[in-house]
Amino acid sequence: MILVGTSGWQYRDWRGRFYPAKLPQRLWLEYFAGRFATVEVNNAFYRLPERDTFVAWRARTPADFCVAVKMSRYLTHIKRLRDPAEPVARFLGRATGLGDRLGPVLVQLPPNLRADPDALDATLRLFPTDVRVAVEPRHPSWWTDATRRVLERRRAALVWADRLSRPVTPLWRTTDFGYLRLHEGRARPWPRYGRGALASWVRRLGQTFDDAEPTYVYFNNDPGGGAIVDAVAFAALAARAGRRVSRVPAAGEAGPGDATGPAGG
Repeated sequence: MILVGTSGWQYRDWRGRFYPAKLPQRLWLEYFAGRFATVEVNNAFYRLPERDTFVAWRARTPADFCVAVKMSRYLTHIKRLRDPAEPVARFLGRATGLGDRLGPVLVQLPPNLRADPDALDATLRLFPTDVRVAVEPRHPSWWTDATRRVLERRRAALVWADRLSRPVTPLWRTTDFGYLRLHEGRARPWPRYGRGALASWVRRLGQTFDDAEPTYVYFNNDPGGGAIVDAVAFAALAARAGRRVSRVPAAGEAGPGDATGPAGG
């Protein structure tokens, strides 16, 4: 199944676009989880929540909800993958409070961190085999066979990333699940994605993963509610292509725009 969601759910400009104007912000997670089956939590990157917060998120979401969690920047941007044991243990000690709601762990590397496959391997081997890990390198030196072998050996997914409606990563399949992040489209209003760009990603995923394998798709173009509208448009295109897709809001709940998205790239 393709699981479609957004990178975060607490954006003030989504009030009145996606969230009802009078809905208290403390109930936004419940509202979101009733309309999407997954979310990617980015704020853990900046400040890792306490375990009690993760436990509370589990209690507030339905049994089929899935939370992908971004690894703390302490490991990736401050330690830069050095001495990973303590940061990984601390992260897992808290994030596993989600229990069966815990989805993939997103490890996003700094754009100026050059390739170090050995350091990546030392980090990935610390994760239990039942925790999915997706890695998003952002320096071009990572695009080597050595990197790919580490990901395959540790059964970690290479994050497929898009910016300005184009892939910015190789489209490697390295394990039995996929992970796609869409950061910024080229359609109007900015930073929306157009039908052509979304259809291209549906096609790429379909050529690489089947419905028996989970593929996580997160829209990170949140300004103006663009992520909501584009997630709904993407899900409609995927369903039209015969793919199984997780729940998304009805087109009328997505805000300005419609389920087919804007024209253009």
